[in-house]
Amino acid sequence: MLNFTRMSLNILVQSEIGELQKVIIHRPEQGISRVSPRRSDELLFDDIVYLPSIQKEHDVFASVLKKFLGEENVLYVNQLLLEALDADQTAQEEIIARIIDFEELPSKYIRTLSELQNDRLADVLISGYLPEQDLILFDPIPNFIFTRDIAVIVNDHVIVTKAAKEARFRENFLTRFIFYAHPLFRPLREKNSIINMNDVELFPPSNRGEAISIEGGDLMLINADYLLIGCSERTTQHAILSIRDELFRRGVVKNIVQVNIPNDRSYMHIDTIFTMINHHHIVCYRPLVYDGLSSYVTVHRLDGEEQIYHSVKDFFLAEINEQMQFIFSGNGISPYQEREQWTDGCNLVALKPGVAITYDRNARTQIALEAAGYSAIHASEFLASEMDPANLENVILHIPSSELSRARGGSHCMTLPILRS
Repeated sequence: MLNFTRMSLNILVQSEIGELQKVIIHRPEQGISRVSPRRSDELLFDDIVYLPSIQKEHDVFASVLKKFLGEENVLYVNQLLLEALDADQTAQEEIIARIIDFEELPSKYIRTLSELQNDRLADVLISGYLPEQDLILFDPIPNFIFTRDIAVIVNDHVIVTKAAKEARFRENFLTRFIFYAHPLFRPLREKNSIINMNDVELFPPSNRGEAISIEGGDLMLINADYLLIGCSERTTQHAILSIRDELFRRGVVKNIVQVNIPNDRSYMHIDTIFTMINHHHIVCYRPLVYDGLSSYVTVHRLDGEEQIYHSVKDFFLAEINEQMQFIFSGNGISPYQEREQWTDGCNLVALKPGVAITYDRNARTQIALEAAGYSAIHASEFLASEMDPANLENVILHIPSSELSRARGGSHCMTLPILRS
């Protein structure tokens, strides 16, 4: 049943660090337990994980979010999907037919899915498994836990992204369905504030055949005027130029900042090499962000002018904050900086300026954070205490990560903020 207490929802994000007020997450589900060593690369999971443990770790992460935001403001993908299925029968029939066609299954399975209760249907569309018949219909979509990638709020607009790899295409189908069918997002639809990068009429391939692919981990709204977009393994320059033109046409932002990084699995998105945690602090991988190795920045301005910087550091100091300081993963020392960049030492989500969540395994990055004035509190201690989140300042909250870190995505990856102050 629809939860009508939250059918009216304000959508607004104007920075990476404003106080987080509403967020979308996805709890790891049993599809992850079907990822095998043979197929892990194909399914974009770097390792196989133990489902009960990764669920427990994610539940701790979710509990931290709920203590800060309130339980009602932490929205789960599966619940949103269920409510969207309840809300729009016509759209439900369309999404079933499109997924069956995409997965190249016989049309008889349209009826199989259509006859399910909506709560069961939501589970099957995500996991791909129908337990009543012990039937595997689809591959799992284990990367759905990284809700940052499926869509991004840019000021008062939503960009529904387009995945680079086929393993994530069903995530795109389900995300589009949620944003177009769920009553929560009706005001966005009415204002034409949803930009669907999967719309080939609006975002066709380039004249040279370069496809559109753009993922949310490559988009960061630093402030209302500056949207950073990584040109990376997962996001093409053609996609950047296409969304640049659309955002400028709509007057959504004044500057699109193209951050060019190596086309490498280690740095699949820009949020794997830096995230902002305070007005004057960025946690980053030194070689690329600070030293500018194999990376540079092009600022595209609304008036048509362009400005090039030799590093992300140079850009931030020149255009965002001349007092910006850079905190290095692994404390900027090899081999620890490479190890802790790999285990998402740079991938933090800010709950408010100066308070962020990170994995508990990146010890040398925490040394660098402490040198910059941040103390560490483990999530277990925080959740067991009566600490008032409103009183926390300059704190990094550590969540357990033995299994979560195997999936190659941190707290920034696992959150889709839809409202920040």
